[in-house]
Amino acid sequence: MRAAACLVLPVIFASVTAVAAQEEPNRPSSGYDPMRRSLSPSLKEDGGAPPGNPDYGGLPDAAGAEETYYLCSACHSITMVTQQRLSDDRWDYLWDWMVEKQGMPQQDAETRETILDYLKTYFSSEDRG
Repeated sequence: MRAAACLVLPVIFASVTAVAAQEEPNRPSSGYDPMRRSLSPSLKEDGGAPPGNPDYGGLPDAAGAEETYYLCSACHSITMVTQQRLSDDRWDYLWDWMVEKQGMPQQDAETRETILDYLKTYFSSEDRG
């Protein structure tokens, strides 16, 4: 009986922790997942984005597309970026996380601002309407 309890309790704890993390998605903590997708609409889904540029993986053709394409696609597919619907704060957090934990090269302030503004404009969960 004790052996069964030892096996069940960690599973219950993990389940409760996972549910609690989902209830507070904007709270940075040890369980914070910057890659967790938000279900809120974006400009792209509403048709408010310019047409995609095939030279830049179909990213909306606007200021920042080129910089975003080359920096992001150096490590992962551009589809990974376009699938995200993160809050503006999460885009900032994700940038810092990639630099600190994933080895992304630090960019100058102007490039950082250009790319983050682009991501927040076209791939944010926040209402811009």
